[in-house]
Amino acid sequence: MATSLGLEPDDLVAVRLSLLVATVGTLASLPFAVLVALALARGKFWGKTLLGGLVHLPLVLPPVVTGYLLLIAFGRRGILGQTFENCCGLVFSFRWTGAALAAGVMGFPLMVRAIRLSIEAVDRRLEDAAATLGSGRLGVFFAVTLPLSVPGLLAGVVLGFAKALGEFGATITFVSNIPGETRTLPAAIYTLTQTPGGDAAAGRLVLIAVALSLAALVASELLARRLATRISG
Repeated sequence: MATSLGLEPDDLVAVRLSLLVATVGTLASLPFAVLVALALARGKFWGKTLLGGLVHLPLVLPPVVTGYLLLIAFGRRGILGQTFENCCGLVFSFRWTGAALAAGVMGFPLMVRAIRLSIEAVDRRLEDAAATLGSGRLGVFFAVTLPLSVPGLLAGVVLGFAKALGEFGATITFVSNIPGETRTLPAAIYTLTQTPGGDAAAGRLVLIAVALSLAALVASELLARRLATRISG
């Protein structure tokens, strides 16, 4: 039975699944994004430029290539896929968990970039002052760097979430398009455009996707402005 929005139950499942996949993918990748952003912003080591290039590689690679690489690494026969399945029973291929992994990987570069810029904007003199008072590196990070970077960190999370919400190419290559399991909002729209008489439902899902993405981008912009005001003031 269709809802008041004209959406079928399967379409609502796709919307809920997309929100779940984007949320889990973003939150799971956040700690790694913070560590990489900190290394790129404050670290001095050989291969820093290479690391930055690898982090941003998903932005320039065709998404199907990223999905294929994920399939090789995290599939049932992949080294990482077998490791996760044997150690904790976590399966990625053709599961919603794999969709979350693909979404997190595609949103990771945007998160790292926003968090890195936020960390670089922190006054080093404040960090040096905390260090002279006896704080170690971890203490300086949690007491000074991280609190001052929170607006940029939140902006990165929102951008990563928006990217994860709209991810399609890597997801469908890695985990296919299974109703109720891996058929996210973009995959549902694609399916409806290939179905006779599905244009109207596809249009309604497009409006939902635009609304969700626009809300995320507006939130990111507001957080970025807050960060700029905080730094200047």
